[in-house]
Amino acid sequence: MALDFTVKDVIHKVTAKFVHAFLPDAKKPYNLRAVHQPELDIHGIASKAAVYNIETEPKVIEEGLAAGCELIYYLAADGYKIKTPLFNLRIRLPGEYKGAETSLSEGLHPEVRMQSAAPFRRYIRERVEVQFDGVDQTDGLVAEAVDEGMTIGNLLTIRGYGIKIEGDDKHKDEVGLWFDDGLNPPVKAEIIAVNEPRTLKSIVPANLVAGGEYVLKVVPQSSAKNGAALLKTLREIRSDFKLTVQT
Repeated sequence: MALDFTVKDVIHKVTAKFVHAFLPDAKKPYNLRAVHQPELDIHGIASKAAVYNIETEPKVIEEGLAAGCELIYYLAADGYKIKTPLFNLRIRLPGEYKGAETSLSEGLHPEVRMQSAAPFRRYIRERVEVQFDGVDQTDGLVAEAVDEGMTIGNLLTIRGYGIKIEGDDKHKDEVGLWFDDGLNPPVKAEIIAVNEPRTLKSIVPANLVAGGEYVLKVVPQSSAKNGAALLKTLREIRSDFKLTVQT
């Protein structure tokens, strides 16, 4: 059954602020970032049904979403390519081979590739109106993290603004990159291979909990505007997204 997302004439409004450019090759000093992005789980999504005039009972939506996600979970793991109105999903097998192997190369494992579906991208393009609301004055920003599901032992690339980690001897145990699941004491990254104002590259710690969801917390003593200058107090920059640990 195909789902039709065009039946409701809704124009969505997203408020955005200018943030300092975080990519090393940025040609202009600012990017845009949506500032109102509350996180919703399946229950939260279902609870919003009445707001968008969806007549199905929230309980039915929640149970259907949960069952659908569980089914997709297992079908994708069995090798099916999943196509939905929101995303397309498939399994990718990494590595290069001679053609006579009987197993994946050591340390490699199947990976998930997910892409937003063309109808959904078109809906966003045509139905979302962005409202500009000045410059974000946040003293630093964790904008994105790049890794296949934050795999233990892999190199995690973090991009942002004002994230260079420096500190004096007095604060050496407090500064750093921390992984915080909100349940246990935050775990500090012991190896940071690249430490720059816009880029951190760190090895994902081995003592994270497999399947756990972590917020990234960068704690520098350095100034956001000048990574070489030390402040009297520490700054704390938390990502507004979570990363799930894979092994």
